[in-house]
Amino acid sequence: MKLSDYTLSLLEDIERRIDPDTEDDYYNQWKRFWNGELTDPVFVQQRKTLSQPGIELRKININDAMSDFELMLDKELGAVSFALSKSRPALGVRANYGTGIMTSVFGAEIFEMAHELDTLPTTKPLDDDAKIDTILDKGIPDLYTGFGRKVFGFGEYCAEIFEKYPKIKKYVSVYHPDTQGPLDIADLLWGMNIFYEMYDDPDRVHALLRLITDTYKLFMEKWFGLFPCKDELSLHWSYLHKGNIFLRLDSAMNLSREFYEAFSKPYDTELFEHFGGGCMHFCGRADHYIESLCDTESLCGIQMSQPELNDMGKIIKALESNQKRVIGLKNASDYVSAAGVHGCFVNG
Repeated sequence: MKLSDYTLSLLEDIERRIDPDTEDDYYNQWKRFWNGELTDPVFVQQRKTLSQPGIELRKININDAMSDFELMLDKELGAVSFALSKSRPALGVRANYGTGIMTSVFGAEIFEMAHELDTLPTTKPLDDDAKIDTILDKGIPDLYTGFGRKVFGFGEYCAEIFEKYPKIKKYVSVYHPDTQGPLDIADLLWGMNIFYEMYDDPDRVHALLRLITDTYKLFMEKWFGLFPCKDELSLHWSYLHKGNIFLRLDSAMNLSREFYEAFSKPYDTELFEHFGGGCMHFCGRADHYIESLCDTESLCGIQMSQPELNDMGKIIKALESNQKRVIGLKNASDYVSAAGVHGCFVNG
């Protein structure tokens, strides 16, 4: 495989700068956090040795990266290079094709933002009940439809290249792409009518969620065939977490606890159990169903992007009483002080 001089220089620079002792120590910090071995109220990971980039990093537009595996690799490795110079981020790359990966597999039209916005793409909702029926009639789709082909192609590309760089292969995770979660996929695929159909035709909503969940399993099993889960902790974004998958649950902010338990929790739980546990991300408000989310045995922790929209006392209490952990919590010290947290289950 022929790579540009820039890509080769970037790979060689990262390989040179990775210090195994530092990365092992960094990993063990996270391991102690997840194993409940820390006493400070808030855990903040610290890479003990920092290393500055040995080459000038290029700025790469995401639209360009989406059409070229090498540019996608360069963009992702640029983030790794940056992380090595900072104390907190974990080292990882992913097939970064936005929130519409799974919906594109079901045939949704891909929508790319203007080049100058440098923003990830998504897909357009079908907004057509008849098209949903067609998807249900067809059953599990070809996983190489839409972004599926690019996701697996990029994964194979990374696997081949990283074989030549032993420290990168060991310490830089190629973590799973943004495959969302069953309810989010259904919402993005169907459009706003799905919320009416939860009242008018719940069986059809469940049929779609069943199909999405089955497809998700096959998609992720294929991904883990490229990059097997081999450690106690997995990486997602800049965090290390227990379990192997990282689901999204943004759409549940629109649901009551009753509807969350009917249309999201069973499918999320099935995936967590199938893949050995994991974490849940959500935007927006979740304090109305947080107790139910946190009593999911196979859930290891959560990551929330907008704590200011929630009753954080309720969130913290649900996490603590169910022995779950929260990672990447903004202004964590303020919330744990107010809640009188004992021990450490919060990563700020």
